[in-house]
Amino acid sequence: MKLPSINDFSFKGKRVLLRGDIDVVEGGKITDDTRLLILLPTINNLFQKGAAKITLIGHIGRPGGKKDEQLSTNHLKSWFEKRVKGDEFVVYENLRFWRGEEENDDGFSRELAELGEVFVNEAFATSHRRHASIVGVPKYLKTVFGFRFLREVENLDKILDSPKKPVIMLIGGVKKGKLDYLEGLKNIADKVLVGGRLPEYLGEDHKDKKIAVARLMPDKEDITINSIEKFIKILSAAGTIFVSGPMGKFEEEGHMMGTKSVFENIANSKALKIAGGGDTEEAITKLRLNAKFDWISVGGGASLEYLTKRTLPAIEALIDLS
Repeated sequence: MKLPSINDFSFKGKRVLLRGDIDVVEGGKITDDTRLLILLPTINNLFQKGAAKITLIGHIGRPGGKKDEQLSTNHLKSWFEKRVKGDEFVVYENLRFWRGEEENDDGFSRELAELGEVFVNEAFATSHRRHASIVGVPKYLKTVFGFRFLREVENLDKILDSPKKPVIMLIGGVKKGKLDYLEGLKNIADKVLVGGRLPEYLGEDHKDKKIAVARLMPDKEDITINSIEKFIKILSAAGTIFVSGPMGKFEEEGHMMGTKSVFENIANSKALKIAGGGDTEEAITKLRLNAKFDWISVGGGASLEYLTKRTLPAIEALIDLS
């Protein structure tokens, strides 16, 4: 399916509503500006194409429909002022200060739509959410996808379209919800490796030939040496590898061995190597392995959703209207 792109539309004189992944603030400070940097090519391109005004919308944290100055987009304004070459550029307030965003309220969707004449979705990491700014706004505005969004889909499609075998999926981290994708991953993988805290929920003696579940150290903050060796042996034969989540609490030196050993082995593999998610990217960056991966997705949950369903609510929103 060919998704509508920024290149398919004339923005001359248009007011643009741009949805971005801007959840990069903690304690009133920007923790990592990677996701903001990703937006710059799209913003600059829109102004080059003659956009009259760009209003950037997005969310920060989980304020639950209440205003919280620590989570305000005001903390992003000076960052953009230094880098965006366009007079009419506005950073809208945190969408989650209004309940209508997460409730996908139709009235809130319409209010947002009034901020622009065309909608550009550049928020891949949030596009698995059925929120107003993702699936509501397209009902009221012509919608296209940004450069990064399209590259995300293009790279994930490499795993789905005639990938080099065997395909090995590695999931970890602490979010139990990842296990909801397990059956879907089994359909596209030759083997699924489960580490992080997930074995605690799944059970180490899981009886499924397609799934290899790590055993955890007594403190449950890392996988065992035997599990590391088992995973590395399986990964050594891989033609395609997808990684979503670290193997342990890699932020602490004493619990980094699983993530370091497995990720370094993947990085040195000749397989196609794709990773997804914030914690995964953080671990890869800490280990200085970024350049060895073929693609690092900004979306953990979104990449898992796309791989297992080959669509996202953001994409479905356009299909439903066609």
